[in-house]
Amino acid sequence: MRLEAMAMTLPEVAGHPNRAPFRGVLTLVDEPSTKAPSGARGHRVMLTRAAALAALPSLLGMAVDYAPSWDGHDARRKCGIITEADVEGTQLRVAGYLYAKDFPEVERQMRQCSAGAMGMSWELADAHVQDMRAEIWTLTRATFTGAAILLREKAAYRNTSFELGTGSCRNLTAHGQDRAETRAVRNFSEGASAAFRRTERRKEERWNRRQGNQCTR
Repeated sequence: MRLEAMAMTLPEVAGHPNRAPFRGVLTLVDEPSTKAPSGARGHRVMLTRAAALAALPSLLGMAVDYAPSWDGHDARRKCGIITEADVEGTQLRVAGYLYAKDFPEVERQMRQCSAGAMGMSWELADAHVQDMRAEIWTLTRATFTGAAILLREKAAYRNTSFELGTGSCRNLTAHGQDRAETRAVRNFSEGASAAFRRTERRKEERWNRRQGNQCTR
């Protein structure tokens, strides 16, 4: 088994409320798709291993998106980021973070769906097809522009997958904690406002004294 991998490092932030780690299989290499993906004019496709390895850097930092019906792509609903990509055997694997606080409906779907129900689908640009007349289009070059999360049965490759990590990144799960955080923010704001008013009052007093001294000269 041969492994090729790339990753980008994000700073560690313990309990970050908007980072829910995920991992998945985006596609298979050197194997034809189960069905024709969108934009392939009815052709099944096959991404070569060489093309996948060359395109790995283009995956890092790209977004994952979703459609509310979980059956396709919607590039305007970017709900997460890919930070790792590797090719292991025939699988192109990815990992990253969902924006769990911004898209709670996505995290809820992942937590509630049955194991193995979700899959992934690539988004490409600048794809080069070896022979446009072939029944199965062989992609020898491409640039990844993102990926979609969808029901596995709707993906062009049926052997893709998507799942969240075992732990949640949330650190404010209890209502009491939420209220405590709100009180802390409110107390800080009130204290800052009071300090600002005191500073402005002192400035006004100094200005009035200077004006008075000028008038008595």
